[in-house]
Amino acid sequence: MSDPSRRMLQLLSLLQSGRSWGGHDLAERLGVSARTLRRDMDRLKELGYPVETARGPEGYYRLTAGKAMPPLLLEDDEAVAIAIGLRLASAGTIAGIAESSANASRKLEQVLPARLQRRVRALHASTEAAPSRWPQVDAHVLQTIASACHKHQRLRLTYRTREREPAIRRVEPYRQVLSKGRWYLLGWDLDRHDWRTFRVDRVMDLEDTGMTFAPRELPSKDASTFLHEELKTLVPRHHAVVTFDAPLAEVASRLGGKDGTLEELDPNRCRYSADVDSFEWLAITVAISGFDYAIEQPAGFIAYSRELAARIAMGARRGARARS
Repeated sequence: MSDPSRRMLQLLSLLQSGRSWGGHDLAERLGVSARTLRRDMDRLKELGYPVETARGPEGYYRLTAGKAMPPLLLEDDEAVAIAIGLRLASAGTIAGIAESSANASRKLEQVLPARLQRRVRALHASTEAAPSRWPQVDAHVLQTIASACHKHQRLRLTYRTREREPAIRRVEPYRQVLSKGRWYLLGWDLDRHDWRTFRVDRVMDLEDTGMTFAPRELPSKDASTFLHEELKTLVPRHHAVVTFDAPLAEVASRLGGKDGTLEELDPNRCRYSADVDSFEWLAITVAISGFDYAIEQPAGFIAYSRELAARIAMGARRGARARS
């Protein structure tokens, strides 16, 4: 690797993995000679990085844990906040970053003082993050959109509409917004000559055209406010009503945070109402609540639930036959 700056960054990344590196292995990974590697290590020491060196046949290079490492200087609460964020990222709405989050967490832990290492390890050992109930989006898609927003470059994408039909859209991207567990792209639709929001989990194909554009003025104070107002205008496709044979307080504890409203019918029954675009998540949500229930409306939800129940039953029967 001929570029010294890139080589130094890669060297730091390798050292921050937490392992001890033999000189030969490290030089081979970097594509440099042992002499160049020694000079790079000396340079890191001059910059204040805590590099520990052991010479000889069993020699190694590694970063010393528990010391402040410039230029990354964090307050105690900042370091813990990063650790929490990495833990949440591993179970969030972005697919394919769990391993990267774990690797970043290990690198962070290597350079924390001992008192913070104990706090972070206690946090990791005592907490779990439940997977998000919202559809995951691909990290590469988010990065491509982010780059296009930053460079003011037009995107061409295939978008799955609410009717599940694919549509080609040409967009001047403005911002990505995370709202209530879902990622949205806000941009100017070149074919409809208006601002539009797109759910990122419905983007199937994405192409950065490389064509630049002059950013337009957003008709709102910020992207989050625009998205909030836009979502309020969308009319859900279905209004579903379910009656639970259980007290309202118990049902509320199971459905906490789920979209919809609860109404008490009597001390042992309550009614749940929700406006939804599709029946998939609602069918699973009410089924795994653990309570007996009856679907009041619409007929489409009843039909979908019957089909889902049949598929689940068929899967169970096939699994039982395969094991016998």
